[in-house]
Amino acid sequence: MIVEKNANKGAWGALKEFWKNFVAKHPNIAQFLVFFLLSNGVTVLQMLLMPVLREIFEQTSLIDTTFQILQVGRNLDGSDYYIFNYPAGLISQGGGGGLAYFLAVEITLLTAQVINFFAQRNITFKSNGNIWWSAFWYFIAYIGITFAAAAAQGFYKIPIYNLLMNTWGLGAAGEKTADVITMIINAAISFWIFFPIFKIIFRRKPENDE
Repeated sequence: MIVEKNANKGAWGALKEFWKNFVAKHPNIAQFLVFFLLSNGVTVLQMLLMPVLREIFEQTSLIDTTFQILQVGRNLDGSDYYIFNYPAGLISQGGGGGLAYFLAVEITLLTAQVINFFAQRNITFKSNGNIWWSAFWYFIAYIGITFAAAAAQGFYKIPIYNLLMNTWGLGAAGEKTADVITMIINAAISFWIFFPIFKIIFRRKPENDE
């Protein structure tokens, strides 16, 4: 038993030493790898939370409340194009999810980003800068990315749900799969935009400058 514990400790110690050396030689790559792992963990959380919130909100009158704001241009079929486009009704019945879908998505994203803020700041970038300054710019970035992701969703949301539910005939399973795919796309958009932003707002000052 003692030999086994020492072996495990030795293996763990060797892994820690390898990572320490890797960070010393390739700090930027190591930082990106940690960012990647944490981001994927947050993405998994989103994929689990969003369907649960949808199920809860769809049991309320929110599903029958249309949420369409910020009309910009028109779709190919001549209909108005909204950045936030959630017509009333269940998606399985031809609707757009209404306010229920919107709230499920946005609460999921907000929850994920709050967790992501502290995880990335403290673990990935080990920032010792002003947390309020970082939080302010993080919030500004979050709002911008939310609008960008919402605008992009207008191009892929309905086609993905229609493909999986109707074209492929997967029904409810297709709807759940589409939930996961849309959250992955949202997470991917956030992932590639947030990393360079984090490099700026999560700067670390040399200890002797504090």
